[in-house]
Amino acid sequence: MARGNFGEKLKRERELREVTLEEITSATRIGGRFLEALENEDWEKLPGGVFNRGFVRSVARYLGLDEEVFLGEYDLARGTQVPLPEEHPENRIPSPPRWLPAAVVLGALVLLAGLIVGGIHAWRYFAARRAVKQSHASRTPPLPQPTPQVLAAAAVHADPGSRADFPDTLATTSLDLSVGVSAAARLRVQSDGNLVFYERLRAREYRPFTSHEGFDVSAADSAAVLLELNGQKVMPALAPGSSSTISLTSKDLRQAAGGSTKP
Repeated sequence: MARGNFGEKLKRERELREVTLEEITSATRIGGRFLEALENEDWEKLPGGVFNRGFVRSVARYLGLDEEVFLGEYDLARGTQVPLPEEHPENRIPSPPRWLPAAVVLGALVLLAGLIVGGIHAWRYFAARRAVKQSHASRTPPLPQPTPQVLAAAAVHADPGSRADFPDTLATTSLDLSVGVSAAARLRVQSDGNLVFYERLRAREYRPFTSHEGFDVSAADSAAVLLELNGQKVMPALAPGSSSTISLTSKDLRQAAGGSTKP
């Protein structure tokens, strides 16, 4: 807009509506000299700044004109733009360091890994304990069955009068045999049918053995064999230099005193 058109247009709009300066002054409280300065574009007589724009807005509103259009025409005529108010910097919260999110993620991963490893170790520990308990339960040996000797002893203890009903062999629960030789010889000893000794003994060397049912003792010279069964000496009636097997059971305990044995 060329210089001088703004003031003329403002005056023309006022006169078309047959409104006097005094009426505008009375309605808007704007001094008459300021209104005349606007219509004459005598900017030096105006206070300037936001006051001038306030005057234009009030006059345009009173005359029923578009306030923003007239403000734009005023700015063009004035040749300046009202500076926008200075923006004050906001007190913003400083952004976190760039490495912080990575550190948080890394810490979360380490924590998660620790929880997983701890869970695996705990599961293995309790699984091992459960396996040990199950193994112990499965390996619990059954209660031993009473032997005939134990049954006989219990029966005799319960009824002493019934002792004659059981053979004396059942009264002995174990046999202890001490075997030696009067001269160096090789001995073969079986206990309850199992081979337990087959070695050479020096003269007057003894070896102890234990059995529940009996022994079988063999030597090249059976007469040189020295026997003690449960502390009783057993004298086998064998010819010197003969080779045979000497069988001993609990019955030989009664015969030991007589010096006879079973060949």
